[in-house]
Amino acid sequence: MTDQEEQTRRLAAWRGCERMLTRSVTDDSLAERLRRLTAEGAESHDLDGPVDFYADEEGIVGVLERRTAELLGTEDAAFFPTGTMAQQVALRCWAGRTGNATVAGHPLSHLELHERDAYAVVSGLRMIHPTREPRLPTAEEVSALDEPFGTLALELPLRDAGLVLPSWDELVAVVDAARERDAVVHFDGARLWESAPHFGRPLREIAELADSVYVSFYKSLGGISGAALAGAEDFVAEARAWRHRYGGLPFQQWPAALAALSGLDRELPRLPEYVAHAKVVVAALNEGLAEHGVPWFRVHPDPPHTHDFQVWLPYSPEVLDKAGLRLAEETRTALFRRWRDGGVPGLAVTEVHVASAALGWTAADVRDVLADFLARVRTVADGG
Repeated sequence: MTDQEEQTRRLAAWRGCERMLTRSVTDDSLAERLRRLTAEGAESHDLDGPVDFYADEEGIVGVLERRTAELLGTEDAAFFPTGTMAQQVALRCWAGRTGNATVAGHPLSHLELHERDAYAVVSGLRMIHPTREPRLPTAEEVSALDEPFGTLALELPLRDAGLVLPSWDELVAVVDAARERDAVVHFDGARLWESAPHFGRPLREIAELADSVYVSFYKSLGGISGAALAGAEDFVAEARAWRHRYGGLPFQQWPAALAALSGLDRELPRLPEYVAHAKVVVAALNEGLAEHGVPWFRVHPDPPHTHDFQVWLPYSPEVLDKAGLRLAEETRTALFRRWRDGGVPGLAVTEVHVASAALGWTAADVRDVLADFLARVRTVADGG
């Protein structure tokens, strides 16, 4: 079976499931997505209004920008087609304003791992690392950096370290440490929306710590695509100029803006519920994995800091993917999505996203389906 045939089979199995712990908008057909966009969008915006042209501030994109700035408590916000572009523009603007092209960031950050070194190749910046530990840097580590830096970039949560967050006091301290070094602070807040319950603070108070904040409209909110860069009015005005230079003004972006507005109305208020239920799911997975004698496992972090977390198991991704596919096809129930190599021989890791689809799962449901999944894992691992 080719990779494409395998992907088609897997997608068909997921679409055929009656129950999934983690559903994804990528499971939808184009027709399903369009129907949902129309139905849900009508509750968030006047569909008889005009479409946008080049992110017209008087159109739906402007509505989304003002709504985002209001939620984050900033003077302004600019819509970007991608978070990668928003991040690069932010860092470029701050390098020009501070006169320092050095960024302090984490080696596991999105900037380092998933943007093809754009901060260096496109913007001519360089990065130094306060820490290589799989967590956000501490105030002491930022203070101890042995060279000046213009911007401290903090990814909240730090996804590739396990979607981890610092405590509120730790976050305040590290921001203060950057200020003492005469640096500005940029939050990579792709998943900032879902981080508020962990900090126990409203979004405005979290965003107030930073000089600029990037947020995503699809990672937590179920949108189509797009991001916003928020901050002071003059900073966002400069960012809009660079957005144009970077090619970030498509002729029309109303589908993404409409989906984002819908996500802010529908998903944002439910995120605390999702975060709370993620703790139930994590506890059930830990109990079930221990009960079934899995020789080594880890659910990380425990308890989860957001409604996303990692599960590590001592099998290859191929074995776990095959077992999950069999479970979906044979029971029309899916527990996990795709697995990937964990970077250590014999270990694989997956991310679990707890949202509306998971709310109907009790702890007993999770343990029962986990038992079915592990039975198939053993069969596949034994060559069956």
